[in-house]
Amino acid sequence: MRHFQFPQLLILLLLFIASTIPLTLGEIRVSEIRSDNRLTIPFDEFGFTHSGRLDLNVSHIKLSNPQIPKPELSQVGFFLTTRESWLHVIDQLIQRDIPCSLNSNLIKPVFVFDNLVGDRVDVSFQANDANQYTLVFANCVPNLKVSMNVRSAMFNVDPRTGHKVYLSAGKTSLPSIYFVFFLLYISLAGFWIFTIYSKILSVFRIHFFMLAVLVLKALNLLCETEDKSYIKRTGTAHGWDVLFYIFSFFKGIMLFTLIVLIGTGWSFIKPYLQGKEKKVLIIVIPLQVIANVAQIVIDETGPFGEDSDTWKKVFLLVDIVCCCAVLFPIVWSIKNLREAARTDGKAAVNLMKLTLFRQYYVVVICYIYFTRVVVYALETITSYRYEWTSVVAAELATLAFYIFTGYNFRPKAHNPYFAIDDEEEEAASEALKMEEEFEL
Repeated sequence: MRHFQFPQLLILLLLFIASTIPLTLGEIRVSEIRSDNRLTIPFDEFGFTHSGRLDLNVSHIKLSNPQIPKPELSQVGFFLTTRESWLHVIDQLIQRDIPCSLNSNLIKPVFVFDNLVGDRVDVSFQANDANQYTLVFANCVPNLKVSMNVRSAMFNVDPRTGHKVYLSAGKTSLPSIYFVFFLLYISLAGFWIFTIYSKILSVFRIHFFMLAVLVLKALNLLCETEDKSYIKRTGTAHGWDVLFYIFSFFKGIMLFTLIVLIGTGWSFIKPYLQGKEKKVLIIVIPLQVIANVAQIVIDETGPFGEDSDTWKKVFLLVDIVCCCAVLFPIVWSIKNLREAARTDGKAAVNLMKLTLFRQYYVVVICYIYFTRVVVYALETITSYRYEWTSVVAAELATLAFYIFTGYNFRPKAHNPYFAIDDEEEEAASEALKMEEEFEL
């Protein structure tokens, strides 16, 4: 019987999860509808340019309702709508100005089932108006159950080359953006290796852990570059999405672990973790597993996939809990340093450490707030043409956080903690006496 080590088990778990998710091929979506009688079924969202196009292939169509021998199929079909138009369509339905969303003059009908011949539909629709559209299926016949396989491919045509571009209008620059950040992180990793080599006598295990986080982040960005590049050209990810999820999985776990370890002062202040600090890691790592599973499901099933809203809520909740959990070790270290500064006679040393940990606490909070709240706000308020701006903002914030962490906790040949004279010691003691209690 073969025995697996923990990292191998994590990779196998991630591959198993990816294999059990409903089939989606990048920006080409494949969905199966079985005996569904919902009034509307949204499929996918895409930012079209003036040369945008939708290729819709629907097969194995089956309509069933024993109470309606000949349903009114003009009330069943596919259409495209913008977010703004959809709000007005809903208002029209509430006011009973129209009996069905397909009757609205604010939508772009793609195919109506009264034109259905056989059990298959193949439609190519030209979207001449540049905007962000959602593909929706409407079924306004009461209790009519629909079964079908739907394949939708939305893309823009590059006017210069005539090639299909399967990335949404606001995401076409993402491969280049991710590659630039990949180069930046590779450069940082190289510089960090040089720093470790040149300060080898002052290096702790935490510094090698930082290097591993940098390398994983760089690999994550490289796979994201290739993933988006293949999707842009072909509409499919060609397996790069699986590698991206694997590196993203380990990068997320190690980043949170690194914040916890730095927050506890592990390695460069104390060589061990206390029981409560180990419990934080035991909580954070499984939560990161759940968060990554949720992220995979959300990405692969699309914004309107089955149970997509539930998974989004799970991801948000787990992510918030993780972000809060990693703050506790920093709080404990600050309190321990404050107590030690008043009792062990090394006021200056502990005051410097205390100031550093306070700064790190504030920076971690700012990083979490910016990447979770501000970035989400950017995604919400910016036009679909500038979706790339939220990605750049998030990556710049992450890069700044990595640089701040590396700079403040870098190996030092002449550690200032151990080069304090009497005047600095006395000044630090006075500062501690006059300082008000730090509130978190």
